Amino acid sequence: MSRAAYVFDAYGTLFDVHAAVRRHAEKLGPDSQRLSALWREKQLEYSWVRALMGQYKDFWVLTQEALDTAFALVPSADKSLKDDLLNAYWTLDCYPEVPEVLTQLKTTGAKMAILSNGSPEMLDAAVKAAGLADLLDDVFSVDELKTYKTDPRVYELATFAYRVYPDAVSFQSSNRWDIAGATAFGFRTVWMNRTGMPDEYLDLAPAAVLSDLTGLPGLG
Repeated sequence: MSRAAYVFDAYGTLFDVHAAVRRHAEKLGPDSQRLSALWREKQLEYSWVRALMGQYKDFWVLTQEALDTAFALVPSADKSLKDDLLNAYWTLDCYPEVPEVLTQLKTTGAKMAILSNGSPEMLDAAVKAAGLADLLDDVFSVDELKTYKTDPRVYELATFAYRVYPDAVSFQSSNRWDIAGATAFGFRTVWMNRTGMPDEYLDLAPAAVLSDLTGLPGLG
């Protein structure tokens, strides 16, 4: 089945969320990896809690709050690097295969888009820094809805924009919970299991599991 659209999660799927800490790892000290992991965990946790409460704050605010908590939990890390880390988050590295894969998929004539929890400003900066702007037709942000994934209305942003049924969309994410939400919505889902994590949400299985994006064009 040909896909009308290829829609990608941004953070962890196209952009390496640990790149910001990695750039300053030596100065942060021996617990830099733990700091990075906690920063990401709290960033996501805050988005889920805010969505459930109906008390929206945009993703950039949550990113800052999550870093504050990570520093509190990792007292060995040099807190004077906070501004450097936040600035680096605006220009996260994209994974090396991303430009080539998006270029290949674009030749199919399908729509190409990002669908992300990120704020519009964050996503615009990341896309430009990675040189992906010409490969994307749209960048959809949850900010339009003032909630977060896995609210079904988030996934509906893509089907409404392209006037297609969910099964015409191939959705890619590195986050298993995001894949579960998108599968429940009806997307054809592809889990980018970059770190070899165990499967979860077995009743909401993806159509395919890949270690990176390079195998995606071959799935059709």
